[in-house]
Amino acid sequence: MTDVPRSIELEVEVPGTAQEVWRAVATGPGISSWYVPHTVEERSGGAAMASFGPEPEMQIPGRVTAWEPPRRVCFDGGEGVEGLAFEWTVTPRGDDRCVVRLVNSGFGHGGEWDAQYDAMVEGWGLFLCNLRLHLEHFAGQTAVSVLPTAMTDRPRHGAWAALTAALGIPSTPTVGDRLEAGGSGVPPLAGTVVDAAPQRIALLLDQPAPGTAFLVVESFGEHSGGSVWLYLYGSGAAGTADRDGPRWQQFLTDVIGGGG
Repeated sequence: MTDVPRSIELEVEVPGTAQEVWRAVATGPGISSWYVPHTVEERSGGAAMASFGPEPEMQIPGRVTAWEPPRRVCFDGGEGVEGLAFEWTVTPRGDDRCVVRLVNSGFGHGGEWDAQYDAMVEGWGLFLCNLRLHLEHFAGQTAVSVLPTAMTDRPRHGAWAALTAALGIPSTPTVGDRLEAGGSGVPPLAGTVVDAAPQRIALLLDQPAPGTAFLVVESFGEHSGGSVWLYLYGSGAAGTADRDGPRWQQFLTDVIGGGG
């Protein structure tokens, strides 16, 4: 039946004990280190908030609908709010690995729903990759994120070509390559390629700070969006994010939003 709601169901195997992985998927500091900044009231019925940008409309409230540490946590939009729901389960595999399973439910049908569904499938694949990297390299630490994005009417492949050219890096690198961005107006960025796919590169950073980064261009219906997302660790991470965040946003606005 076409009116049956759809869901996204994904799994990723990650290093760590159940308690370590639980912190990463169920608490505010943990989620903030691989997704977007979050606050979570750690109890069933507790309030949650996701910050997708600095504007007030980008602060998305939510609610904890199940809190079963260290195995299962669920979120939705709050009492009486229709929309998407998210169930996370943590299943140990031996003493030091776990399988994280996400069920993102509540999708309807039709053109707008289809576009959102496809975009979130792609987005969750990226963020689950970052969850694995966080637990492999920075477990128990909390990242400070820089999450600039710029939109364009250009096709995805054209925006990706413009982004990588402006950064001075290859558009199709190989896992294991070390990349160092350069060029006018480009903030410091260097690291090792740990994942590469069409219009997407994941880096384990050594500059401007230890951390992870994703360079990506995604499709949003008739538009595409270019992003340089950084997750930085260490005592100087907050200062680096404050310094470089506006610079990255201006860079993307000029290169992606400005047509290159």
